Amino acid sequence: MSAPRTRLGSSSIEVYPLSLGGNVFGWTADEAQSFAVLDGYADAGGNFIDTADGYSHWVPGNHGGESERVIGRWLSHRTDRDAFVIATKVASHPDFKGLAPSNVKAAADASLGRLQVDHIDLYYAHFDDHTIPLADTVGALSELVDAGKVRAIAISNYSPERIDEWFEVTERDGLHRAVALQPHYNLVERTFEDDLRERAERHGLGVVPYYSLAAGFLTGKYRDGIQVDSARAAGAGRYLDDRGRRVLETLDEVAAAHGASVASVALAWLRDQPTVVAPIASARTPEQLQDLIASVTLELTDDELGALTDASATQEDEAA
Repeated sequence: MSAPRTRLGSSSIEVYPLSLGGNVFGWTADEAQSFAVLDGYADAGGNFIDTADGYSHWVPGNHGGESERVIGRWLSHRTDRDAFVIATKVASHPDFKGLAPSNVKAAADASLGRLQVDHIDLYYAHFDDHTIPLADTVGALSELVDAGKVRAIAISNYSPERIDEWFEVTERDGLHRAVALQPHYNLVERTFEDDLRERAERHGLGVVPYYSLAAGFLTGKYRDGIQVDSARAAGAGRYLDDRGRRVLETLDEVAAAHGASVASVALAWLRDQPTVVAPIASARTPEQLQDLIASVTLELTDDELGALTDASATQEDEAA
């Protein structure tokens, strides 16, 4: 039985409906652990690996590019490189900050070297750079496609208005279209639904949300009275308010009905949202990976999806 695939936006690229986040590689997962997770993901049929050139420069002793190097060494031992869709990003590496055309091209070459590949499948502008005209940035990215160094380009962390401007430039200058959008989106972070989702629909962007498990909160391990030893504990713990508790309670009920984990249910809800192609989730160990993979085949009922949506509504949502 072949693994499920979903088309990425307006492109011809077909991806597994769960993207493996590489932010932990070279940070909380060493190389051996990272290889085990990557092997497990590939064995399950996964083909969509997400990273960035800046991962993980924030760790003492790291300089950026650590995740790409781990993925590159893993890929170098495989004979099926073209079976994988490798996504990385430009703008946040300490040596390659911003989106000036010369930087975009130099950063792409550096990423190609660390990944040990001859092309990047999906190349994101990681963060908007208002100091550079969008025409220059989009033009540079489009030239990378023409050069065969990038298959498709994508957008991350841009406002709805800047996305519109991006496509105005694309149409005006006859450039390659962006095919994907990577926003912050999950059960407890739903501002994507305000205006960004409409832009994704309008411009034919496949949505690949990051922080799909809210820094681990939506795994269910952050609860009242429980101390979690994790590098993400502070970020996840901030969701433990009345709304967060309501979300966890509903997740527990749905998970029990399916004999599934809370994490699997949270990812299944996200995967089912309009425009979403593949949530991104990371794992430090093969054991953690199991719940992520299980989400791909978990089908929630309309009532369950609605209950989760209602549980995670904000007061503003309820008033509307």
